[in-house]
Amino acid sequence: MDGVLADFEAGLLRGFRRRFPGEPHVPLDERRGSLASEQYRALRPDLEEKVVSVFEAPGFFLDLEPIPGALEAMREMNDMQDTEVFICTSPPEKYDYSVYEKYCWVEKHLGPQFVERIILTRDKTVILGDLLIDDKDTIQGQEETPSWEHILFTCCHNQHLVLPPTRRRLLSWSDDWREIIDSKRAAVQQDQTGLGLLQE
Repeated sequence: MDGVLADFEAGLLRGFRRRFPGEPHVPLDERRGSLASEQYRALRPDLEEKVVSVFEAPGFFLDLEPIPGALEAMREMNDMQDTEVFICTSPPEKYDYSVYEKYCWVEKHLGPQFVERIILTRDKTVILGDLLIDDKDTIQGQEETPSWEHILFTCCHNQHLVLPPTRRRLLSWSDDWREIIDSKRAAVQQDQTGLGLLQE
């Protein structure tokens, strides 16, 4: 959800500069790594606590702007034949406001039908699916080999990464996300056909 549907990074920078106008900040084009708190800590140790306080504050997640094209893509994807879409999101460890606000954000921007499709988890590797579109470059958890293929959604903190040839990236929602779904569907159907032949 964050970094793929909701613009977490822009909201974090905007909130940090508003609350701590005299402090140094990390411009979006200089963001590196999925955890902003680590980069702020490297900039100056006490900034870590300050940047974390921004996304732990009430209203932060609710006020995030949608990433351009995300809402339209979600609706179109959800209407595709033989396609089930879920919103898989990991709330921060201090979740006083974030869980409620994530639900409210989805209802506000995508409607109640998508609220029923939210999956809250700290470990995305245990979720079953064919594709996971996520801005985090490495997703670790209990399962070493998750069921899904990880599509890296380009965000300011990962745009510099060079992916191995086996990995796929979605540059934005104006990129050809339909081709990714179609190619995955074709691969799954081919695997199922192969399994059928194997059983015969």
